[in-house]
Amino acid sequence: MTDDVSQFLSGLGWQPFFADQCADTQADLAPMRVATVHRTKITALDATGQGRLTLPPQANTAHFAVGDWVLVEPETRLLVRRLERKALLQRRLDGGTHQLIAANVDTLFLVTSCNDDFNPARLERYLALANEAGTRPVIVLSKADKIADAAQFLERARDLQRGLEVVSLNAKDPQAAQTLGPWCGPGQTVALVGSSGVGKSTLLNTLASKTGADAQLTGGIREGDAKGRHTTTSRSLHAITGGGWVIDTPGMRTLHVSDVADGLDVLFAEIVELAPHCRFRDCTHAHEPGCAVQAAIANGSLDPERVERWRKLQTENTTNTPVQTGPRGNKIAQKSFKKRR
Repeated sequence: MTDDVSQFLSGLGWQPFFADQCADTQADLAPMRVATVHRTKITALDATGQGRLTLPPQANTAHFAVGDWVLVEPETRLLVRRLERKALLQRRLDGGTHQLIAANVDTLFLVTSCNDDFNPARLERYLALANEAGTRPVIVLSKADKIADAAQFLERARDLQRGLEVVSLNAKDPQAAQTLGPWCGPGQTVALVGSSGVGKSTLLNTLASKTGADAQLTGGIREGDAKGRHTTTSRSLHAITGGGWVIDTPGMRTLHVSDVADGLDVLFAEIVELAPHCRFRDCTHAHEPGCAVQAAIANGSLDPERVERWRKLQTENTTNTPVQTGPRGNKIAQKSFKKRR
């Protein structure tokens, strides 16, 4: 591998974590990063540019995500192997299957508007997803130019999780790229998630300096209910002017939680830390005497609405997360049927 190729791959996000997975017997294969995933085709990037990969027989594109690193045969661009991911963002669909959102993302920008789109319960679902994946979450409050003062939105967003980073901006303003610059340097990968109409495509165009025919399509929102229209219909990887890479994603109207127990513990740390101080080990934090959580609600140090959202997400996660049962070495996943308390 030449110095120029090595430098390009490093800027694309190639790290020792991925290099260490390449066996000596695969030294003749070339690493590429997945740029787009469609039903029947995958494109990937390397120093020579972006091109379509040749898929092996019976390959399922649903098993690959934008941001994946793969090893390919240089001449034929035959996809030989997908490397293990450093982080994976995925969501549960109705029916119990999972949809891959993006792979190997360093920072997840949770984009929401300074209007009726701002929904703490929905943002908490995104935060649990990011926490579980090991990806740093940053809340981006768009359309800050449309209101007199964004302070109330900034305060409400910061209260959602300890140490959470929150910024407000106008997605159309070139200054937005500087605001998000600390997370968008060379070799860094960010992803944009959020509802339709909050300005994700506009922000991508600003970050990647896309204009004219190269720009992502953008759409407005209905003033009556602040609901947006889908303008991004697939996931794709784009170069950021500052040297990093951004993955755009379609708006998601629903986000079910599943397999995010650790992510929920990080999100609701102030509640989790109180639980061991309850009188009863199996306290539901609803009505038992000696409940530390209820005591905190009573003295005003804990928001009862936040506790209710925590309880709801805990129940949903338990219900949706399969339980491994059966003898060792032959375990199968069964859906939990734990009753709501």
